[in-house]
Amino acid sequence: MKSNQRKQYVKIQFKIILLICKIIFVMVSCHSGNSIKISNLAPDAHQVTAKEVLQTNSYTYVHVTADNRDYWIAIIKSEVETGKTYYWSEGVAMKDFPSKELNRTFPSIYLVQDFTDQPITLENLPTTPSGTSSQKTPEKTGISIAPPEGGSTIAELYSLKDLFNGKKVRVRGEVVKFAGEIMDRNWVHIQDGTRSGDQYDLAITTQDIVKAGDIVVFEGTITLNRDFGAGYFYEMIMEDASLLSE
Repeated sequence: MKSNQRKQYVKIQFKIILLICKIIFVMVSCHSGNSIKISNLAPDAHQVTAKEVLQTNSYTYVHVTADNRDYWIAIIKSEVETGKTYYWSEGVAMKDFPSKELNRTFPSIYLVQDFTDQPITLENLPTTPSGTSSQKTPEKTGISIAPPEGGSTIAELYSLKDLFNGKKVRVRGEVVKFAGEIMDRNWVHIQDGTRSGDQYDLAITTQDIVKAGDIVVFEGTITLNRDFGAGYFYEMIMEDASLLSE
């Protein structure tokens, strides 16, 4: 074989070997989950691999691993695949967290609100304006509900919130969102068709269980600027509320 032909042959062989190496690298990367670290992750971002997934009616519990450490995460019900890489940055650690649906108590778990399969970098970090809730619930149209006897509308609560702060009040509305068993309480969002400025939704914590579409009356204590951590901030919220029968 002539010298030029040999050189050309060696070059082709090298390109083939290089291509094979690239293919193997991609295949290993796809199956290794957490083996490749994203270099530009945000400082508070975590890269994890889902080892086990437990689904309930409202929540998804994910057993994850990262850097030889295993722990549990709870998120709003979502599709999560075992073996896949995920990311999160905003969460709060809870001890002895009970799940009634699973009939299980987790000794330690993180309640996470930004669980995603996309890397969380400084460029795509979500921003939450100071004094607003990252849990903004969309406004439902076509609602027109009168307040209960001796109670107030949602518009009145917001427009006179300083007067209502710390006071026990009654309010009637339609349930537009329900989330159970978070931080040892249930979370309800109601609307009655009234608004004050851009506020039309009232968040409520309670031990009672309701469902979306129910027309309900709750009585509870109004609290202002309540920060539960992990992005759960409410300009106004009704706490420790009781569901009243009419």
